[in-house]
Order: sequence, then structure tokens, then C-alpha cells
Amino acid sequence: MTHLRRSTSPEWWPVERKGLPWSIKPSPGPHPAYSSIPLAVLLRDVFHYARTLKEARLIIGKGYVKVDGKVRRDYKYPVGLMDVVELTPISEYYRIIPDSINFLKPIRIDKAEASVKVCRIEDKTMVKEGRIQLNLHDGRNIIVEQDEGKKYETLGSVVINLEDGKLMDYYPMQPNQYVIAFSGINVGKHGTLVNWVKSFRKRDAIATVKAKEGEFKTILDYLLVIGKESPVVKVTE
Repeated sequence: MTHLRRSTSPEWWPVERKGLPWSIKPSPGPHPAYSSIPLAVLLRDVFHYARTLKEARLIIGKGYVKVDGKVRRDYKYPVGLMDVVELTPISEYYRIIPDSINFLKPIRIDKAEASVKVCRIEDKTMVKEGRIQLNLHDGRNIIVEQDEGKKYETLGSVVINLEDGKLMDYYPMQPNQYVIAFSGINVGKHGTLVNWVKSFRKRDAIATVKAKEGEFKTILDYLLVIGKESPVVKVTE
């Protein structure tokens, strides 16, 4: 099925709940449906560069929109956490970041920053010849040599150059790192990770984060490391 009812679409999508019964169902892709927004909805209802779905599909179909440096012609393509969206005809660049009100929202960034993306390591697997494959939150897989792969841990973050796909930096999930919450009631808040209470499953550990507005607690699985003492990418407008 290519559509879903507007009444059951994610609450943070800026679509009218009354009127037309159907909305766009995201295609299978790098982000789950509940934490992504279709490209056409982004253009029409967030950026307002299209008045109708037909206009949005025309813009996307002509290859005027890039996500993470690649042209995307599927109007249902799911755009999610930390993705970089480029509108090529007008040279505008946006990053999708967590937001306390809208869950996810785009913020304007400059061209230089548009070539950089922070991704969380969700898993590590060993592949042929003993090399290590890093499975990232956006569906991306990066293979490194075994000796290099030993330094990477799950829930840590890597900084990727979107132009050549190479790793630029690595930030482990550990105290004193700068993190942002991308889920839960504290979504959008960011600050320095103080510590966490160990649990049987690391992802379920209760973490304490020191933010500008005060400390907050969340589970470790809801945090993304975005730098050491400060964010390496823009997270506020």
C-alpha cells in the first residue's frame, strides 16, 4: 500500500488531519516510518516549496533534491535523523535534527557543513578476511580493517565525509562527551553526558546529561554523541 490514513500518520508531521483522508507512506529505506518524513511532505508541508503533491513530485522527479549528497527521485523517500537535504536550484542546505516540539525539524546550514554527517554505530559485525563492518543508524555500512575496527564501539558516533564516504572522526559513548536526545520526552535537549547507571543491557542504562537549562535523565539508547566539548555540527538555529 502506497498511502496511509492522515489520522494515523505520525503526530509530528505537519499535515492537515481533516479533509483528504490519505497521506504518503514512506518507502522502505534507511529510517523507520515512525521516525522519518517522506520527501514530498518535507517539500510541501515543511519547506512550502510546493503547493500540492503533484508539484512536489515534479520537483523531486527532476532531480532537484539531494539527500546526503545523492539525488533522490522517490517522493516517498524517508528523510530522518541527521540527514542533509540539498535543494540544488537555489543552493539551500538543511540538516534534520531532533526537536522538542516537532520531534524532527530541518535547520539551515552552510555548504561546508553539508558535506559532514554524524552517524551512530548501532552494531558491529565481522565480514570476510576478518574485517569489521560498522552498521550505522541511517542504514549505512562501513567496512574497516580489524585493527582499526577494535576502537569503535556500539552507541558511539562517527563523523562521515558525504563526498567520499570516508570516516573523519570518532566519538565514543562515554562521560564528558556532547550528546543530543533524539527520542523520549527529552527529545531535542543536548548537553554533556555526565554518567549512567549500569544495567544488564547497556542501551537501557539511565543516563544523566548536563544541559544549559539543567540536568535531565534519559536512557542511553536515546542519545547520539555529536562531539566532545561541543557539537561538531549545527543543532540550533
